[in-house]
Amino acid sequence: MKNGTLLAAARNVPGFCYARAMPAFPLFTRPVDIVDFVAGAQSARGLTVVIDVFRAFSLAAYAFSRGAASIIPVAAIEDALALRRQYPGALLLGEREAKPLPGFDGGNSPTDLQKFDLAGRTLIHTTHSGTQGLTRATRADEVITGALVNAAAIVRYVHHRKPEQVTIVRMGHQARQRCAEDDLCAELLSARLRGEDPRVDDIPARLRQADSAQKFFDPACDWAPEGDFQLCTRADAFDFVLQLDRTLPVPALRRIDVAR
Repeated sequence: MKNGTLLAAARNVPGFCYARAMPAFPLFTRPVDIVDFVAGAQSARGLTVVIDVFRAFSLAAYAFSRGAASIIPVAAIEDALALRRQYPGALLLGEREAKPLPGFDGGNSPTDLQKFDLAGRTLIHTTHSGTQGLTRATRADEVITGALVNAAAIVRYVHHRKPEQVTIVRMGHQARQRCAEDDLCAELLSARLRGEDPRVDDIPARLRQADSAQKFFDPACDWAPEGDFQLCTRADAFDFVLQLDRTLPVPALRRIDVAR
């Protein structure tokens, strides 16, 4: 899908309302493609934004905001366990089907990060969706994470980098089904790159009824606390992007601050 008309974010999630005032973001005039899932990540070119709002890349942003030194994204559970042996002081986080993995220090909950002292630590992170796309975007010129919590910083970073092409990858539910939150994030990024200024204050209310959000309000899903929903839907909370540094022996996310 190119710059231009976008579909509404998803079923049960109304589209954006646009401010009539002067846009806060300038127009980005180069191609912007929107693709999906692992296949989309594999096909991505240019500066690539891999989106996982619930919850991988929201968690990553909160981890860096609390002083984490780096995050190593991993596709396979076995590789994550092997890296834990290589980095014995690292925090091992992971999920499949949203549930924490046995033998790991934690799951994929930004709320549960509060239990850990993250200052200066390396995190090893494997998830069902987000890290699958991040590790497979091998043809992209540059790869950054996508989430609502740093959406404005992502757009400013794109303008700063001036890439010839941008690819937005919606990882979706379990990397195989479209989901409201990733669709909404992709639409927000695309709208801002078009120079538009959609409101974001009502994002929590619009995502509250999404199918993918129901686990946060189900007492039986103690691995997905309600606090995660609140944290993941805080649009523009952070003024940094997370870039996958592929020059390292083991590629890892690093924080890049982006001035307003």
